Amino acid sequence: MSTKDVNTMKIAPKIWRNGEFINWDEARVHVMTHAIHYGSSVFEGIRAYHTERGTAVFRLTEHIQRLLNSAKVYRMDTTYTREEICLAAVEIVRGGGMDECYLRPIIFRGLNEEKPAFGVNPFPNPIECYIAAWDWGKYLGEEALETGVDVCVSSWTRTPSNSLPAVAKAGANYMNSQLIKMEAILGGFSEGIALDDRGMVSEGSGENLFVVNNGKLITPPLGASILPGITRDSVIQIAKELGIEIQETTIQRAALYLADELFFTGTAAEITPIRSVDRITVGAGKRGEITKQLQDIYFDVIHGKRPAPNDAPWLTYVNDTEEKKTAGSSSGS
Repeated sequence: MSTKDVNTMKIAPKIWRNGEFINWDEARVHVMTHAIHYGSSVFEGIRAYHTERGTAVFRLTEHIQRLLNSAKVYRMDTTYTREEICLAAVEIVRGGGMDECYLRPIIFRGLNEEKPAFGVNPFPNPIECYIAAWDWGKYLGEEALETGVDVCVSSWTRTPSNSLPAVAKAGANYMNSQLIKMEAILGGFSEGIALDDRGMVSEGSGENLFVVNNGKLITPPLGASILPGITRDSVIQIAKELGIEIQETTIQRAALYLADELFFTGTAAEITPIRSVDRITVGAGKRGEITKQLQDIYFDVIHGKRPAPNDAPWLTYVNDTEEKKTAGSSSGS
């Protein structure tokens, strides 16, 4: 099965929809779909990488578990198990024939066509589950992995967790992210950093954040209106293996300007250094030594060149029959 080109972007030609594989062009929803009007969706971003053993999906089980956790928070009861969704994701990657790709599983509230319900009440509408894949390059640019990016502190506050739960990766949360991102771009920056409702550092529009000071790794705690990032967790585990001290604590805005190093983490952004905040140079104004050290190990792990910390099963090899059978059987984080 070959991939299809859409404006030079390679995509997997099949999409998984509610237990069946359909053509990309057939993946359509009604304009009155509940998720379009009220943001009632949860989703994941997952990357698959080239390795010597073939394409491997990074931390697939943990991503799908988070997807189901997000759905549970919003009372979206899907009939599909974690294992079934994991296996469908593997098949999308394998069938698409792409060496590397980005996966987008999404669960959302559709339209009850027999008894249409157009109000805020989501319960009358069916739960839909889709998975698509495409070839997506480095989110903040290939060169950014070395040179870093220029960011600003956004004027938009991160939504408090008692308004929209940060633990859930919900589509509605990303309206806040869009405000942060658009403000940054219009101001000449690559990305924005949001503060929480107490004025403490939260995260980027779609990335977690780490500060390096005096050899220590500092990051906002999970209670600080941040998504429990899987790349964030991966970096923390790698840092522990290296013996780097980690502090999960609140961070003041001014601490961003005084950091030795700063970097974003995320499935799309991977590990991207920050060279300036509000046009104040961070450290030496380029990727720092600890950031590079973490990057090197992270990229070796995702490309299968070295084991994950504690030999954790972070890679699901799509052409490995046994892996396909057992994908989703390990515990999530």
